[in-house]
Amino acid sequence: MTHDVHIIGGGLAGSEAAWQLAQRGFSVRLSEMRGSGDMTPAHQTDGLAELVCSNSFRSDDSDKNAVGLLHYEMRALDSLIMRAGEMARVPAGSAMAVDRDAFSAEVQRTLMEHPKVTVVRERIDVLPEAGLTIVATGPLTAQALAESIVRATGQERLAFFDAIAPIVHRDSIDMDVCWIQSRWNKRNEASNEEGDYINCPMTKEQYLAFHRGLLDGEKTEFREWEKDTPYFDGCMPIEVMAERGVDTLRFGPMKPVGLDNPRDTTPEFPQGRWPYAVVQLRQDNKLGTLWNMVGFQTKLKYGAQVELFRTIPGLENAEFARLGGLHRNTFLNSPMVLDRQLRLKGAGHIRFAGQVTGCEGYVESSAVGLLAGMMAAAELAGQPWQGPPRTTAMGALLAHITGDAEAETYQPMNINFGLFPPLHDVGKKLRKEAYTGRAKADHARWIASLRVPA
Repeated sequence: MTHDVHIIGGGLAGSEAAWQLAQRGFSVRLSEMRGSGDMTPAHQTDGLAELVCSNSFRSDDSDKNAVGLLHYEMRALDSLIMRAGEMARVPAGSAMAVDRDAFSAEVQRTLMEHPKVTVVRERIDVLPEAGLTIVATGPLTAQALAESIVRATGQERLAFFDAIAPIVHRDSIDMDVCWIQSRWNKRNEASNEEGDYINCPMTKEQYLAFHRGLLDGEKTEFREWEKDTPYFDGCMPIEVMAERGVDTLRFGPMKPVGLDNPRDTTPEFPQGRWPYAVVQLRQDNKLGTLWNMVGFQTKLKYGAQVELFRTIPGLENAEFARLGGLHRNTFLNSPMVLDRQLRLKGAGHIRFAGQVTGCEGYVESSAVGLLAGMMAAAELAGQPWQGPPRTTAMGALLAHITGDAEAETYQPMNINFGLFPPLHDVGKKLRKEAYTGRAKADHARWIASLRVPA
């Protein structure tokens, strides 16, 4: 089968770009090295759009949250990632979390069955010299292709470490110690259940011992050329957070506020008192058999993880479906090497999409893949590209990546209201709603104006 566009990488961004092009009638060759005998340090399967770190797409609130707004905008453009996410959704309060296996299977099935998509299990080692191409190889780009990118850009790669949280079997958690509750007793509107998180309480003594264990635990050793690689704050290993101060975790992933321990009641607090610290677990699959430790990305060695995490009340007999891990993450200095249409300067037939561009997060990566697919479709149709307004989540993210960020200090970025053009005449309490209201209206007008159908 001949193809109109060659997409390299079958992660979230590559899968989304393939869908957007195919739905507009253009043929796609989607190359994915997993399944060809190659594997990355972090992936465990050869499934398209495998989720490596968390199973959460974060907040789904499109009225007050920037990532929820990005969900909203992507749904309006028939995003495959959002479609599959809804199908594989599991309870997570106001967040959108998915059964990772069901999610990947749905993305793969949809693309494999599409008549305009050909999925090829192959490793691409060199950037193509001709033909429309989208490179969406993600943060774990294979060495040979990464070297080809370096030669093409003339820039050194930037890198940081991305840590993976452990997953625990539900039936190994002691629910005589733990309890289910969302912070401030917020109910899940879809299920009307009282909570979506399993909470493991800690006393001050237990917390201080745990904190010391994080500092003293045996950790993965860095190679010489990795030692100065910075972490991205959105996926900071828990032991690195612990190094910032004894109370850092109590104001971060182990924050106890709004969580009433029903095992610790008094006449003054009949519903239960707040623990000194809390470890939370969030459902990781639809069956509810797997739960991940929220905010517990780690570079502790496996033996140290098992030993330390089993000191957490309620997890004394925990069985781990997956332990935490660490992988290197690479990305382009996109403001310097890409134009406003994600094209490589000096090689306009090549676009980049997803985390390799320096966006951070599943949804952001998918959104950039969606935009890259739309850009390529407009080019194939002979139509000028009409980019999303910068007042929208998609437009703000794209603008940041392709030139609005400072190239000298460029770092991975999640979508946030700080990327949006400011609103000066709105009170602080209403600012988030004002941002999202403006964005939704501008996004709708943009879609209506597109010459290549959305």
